[in-house]
Amino acid sequence: MQRFGEKLRALRQKRDLSLRQLGDILGVYHNHVAQLEAGKRIPNAAMILKIADLFGVSTDLLMRDELALEDQA
Repeated sequence: MQRFGEKLRALRQKRDLSLRQLGDILGVYHNHVAQLEAGKRIPNAAMILKIADLFGVSTDLLMRDELALEDQA
């Protein structure tokens, strides 16, 4: 799950969301989102599900390092 942060950042930027906007949507502070993106914090299962639902991607895509965003059809 080392690539989770970079995938989250790419999804957020693709939707043109700021850290603060995504934090508001997820119900966390923007610095929590920044720490997730930087790999300084590991998301819990509930957060992974929220993010997957929000961006319409699978939890596998978020969690598996070998899967890339481009693999998602």
